[in-house]
Amino acid sequence: MHSEEDDVARAIAISLAELSSRRPGKHQVINVDSDSDEEVVVSKKKAPQIDAEAAFEADLQRALEASKLEAARPERHESLPESSSATPQPAVEPAPPPFLSERAMLEKARLERQQKRKGLSESDATDSAPAPSKRPRIEKPARKELPKSSSPANLFYDGEVRQTANRHADPAKDTKPLFRLTEIFGDTSTLSFAILTSYVSDTSWIYGLLPPTLPVIFVGQPREDEQNAPTARNILPNWVRCTPRLRGGRGCMHIKLMLLFYKSGNLRVVVTTANFVDYDWRDIENSAWVQDVPLATTPAVISKSTPMHSFPKTLITVLQSLNVKAGLASHVASGVTLPISSLSDLGAKWDWKRVKAQLVPSIAGKFEEWPSVVKVGHTGLMMAVRNVGAVCPKNKVLKLEYQGSSIGTYTTQWLNEFYVSARGESAESWLDTSKARRAKLPLPNIRIVFPSLQTVLDSKFGMSGGGTMFCQKKQWDGKNLPRELFSDSNSKRGGILMHSKMIIATFKDPVEGNTLAASSKKGKAKDDDEIESQVGGWCYVGSHNFTPSAWGTLSGDSFSPIMNITNYELGVLFPLPAEDTERAASDVACFVRPPRAYVRDGDEPWMQDYHGGGQ
Repeated sequence: MHSEEDDVARAIAISLAELSSRRPGKHQVINVDSDSDEEVVVSKKKAPQIDAEAAFEADLQRALEASKLEAARPERHESLPESSSATPQPAVEPAPPPFLSERAMLEKARLERQQKRKGLSESDATDSAPAPSKRPRIEKPARKELPKSSSPANLFYDGEVRQTANRHADPAKDTKPLFRLTEIFGDTSTLSFAILTSYVSDTSWIYGLLPPTLPVIFVGQPREDEQNAPTARNILPNWVRCTPRLRGGRGCMHIKLMLLFYKSGNLRVVVTTANFVDYDWRDIENSAWVQDVPLATTPAVISKSTPMHSFPKTLITVLQSLNVKAGLASHVASGVTLPISSLSDLGAKWDWKRVKAQLVPSIAGKFEEWPSVVKVGHTGLMMAVRNVGAVCPKNKVLKLEYQGSSIGTYTTQWLNEFYVSARGESAESWLDTSKARRAKLPLPNIRIVFPSLQTVLDSKFGMSGGGTMFCQKKQWDGKNLPRELFSDSNSKRGGILMHSKMIIATFKDPVEGNTLAASSKKGKAKDDDEIESQVGGWCYVGSHNFTPSAWGTLSGDSFSPIMNITNYELGVLFPLPAEDTERAASDVACFVRPPRAYVRDGDEPWMQDYHGGGQ
């Protein structure tokens, strides 16, 4: 008689055999590009120290062990502790999180390739970015009780933004409600289906948190042999892994999304800044937005002409770009019963009326003509701002505070291009402005919130914990970098570093010397006069770092616009109230406000390739 454990073992063995037979002849090397927040560019050069396929197979083997342990233990109804692992932990200092170690190896290989590369242009060199230069060594502290978070029974029909639980936060400052991954999942025995996406992932860890019988579509970063076309294939029992196409092998699938379908009919939508690795949910700070959506009392009949709530419509577009449709087809072909048979069911079967946030996507590719351009990138952000009624009033200046974990390569023109969209202003008027005039605009009112060297040194793990913060020394030393826009990133919860991506936008009275608000009024589209804000600002939370690769670059003219985007990204945007806006902004912000401006000749950002390279 065969046990369920044996069935799982055989299924995974078949998956591993398939992986071995399909393994490419050369190793996969990922080059981490800071301009795209961990953007990957796959090189075909050999890197003997790294075998991504072998690492993936080892990950699946760990998933098998987790499955065996799961089958052996009695049914559970409570959340796993965040420090749980599929295998016993030795009583010695633990190794660093797997994905950080991998990034360190990738960086070593990247530097070796860079030394051999011939004819690299200066612009390419500027955009090439580091990963951690040293394996971080993180001591595991004694467990402590984390502050009370959401109960699995809680439902968030109006949407909720919280920070993720962190065992290293200062208890005196860690007083607000939090989200834990296990509590976001809730009672996993009540799940019927899940769609999960992550840039980096520990498959064995996340597999061990979910029932092995749960159908899952997992969207991840394409490997070298998966970049030219979308893929969908079985990797574990009941798991289908999908990847999107990467244009020219550049960019990354950087979206962190969960769609959790429950047997009750409830749908939980989760947009986070955290990857599916335990480190992101335990040792570094991230943000999560959770929205519950009930079943519609009367399912709609959807056709191409049927009006659809903007949220599921955008969500469906994003899922199509990630090749989730093929994952659904794979499950259905295997005889699996799912709560949706097509992506359009998302708009037909659930009632989205209480969703107030706007989805803001970036989809890798080239977009032409206004109907396409305004759906993605920073022009998609502009539409989201308009849709929530948060267009910056003409007599106000928009103040942006952008917290992120990766620094881009900036020009004054691109910063103003982004700023115009963030104000909710017409992109047509921006393209109608001459390039010469655009080039002469002053720097916009943006604070780039990124941790200083001192902040990293003073954090819980010091330099060893800075492995997910990306800024290169050559970026900081670049003559055109707007250093005066940089502010320090300090968590409101004490000495922990933040992987959160968050924009706080507030309306302020103009100050002398800031002319962008006035200059941008000229040539505004007629419909701008009809869109006056009734709110005090807005907040964005999601995967976008403040980089052109994440938000895109607008070109062309007002008749033939072109938006080029490198990455797949996703976030949500919601308004801040007009009354007591500052209090509301500081309440939702993950960082200390106002962020402390860098002291000239005194502060510098954490640069792992420079500060951590020789340690």
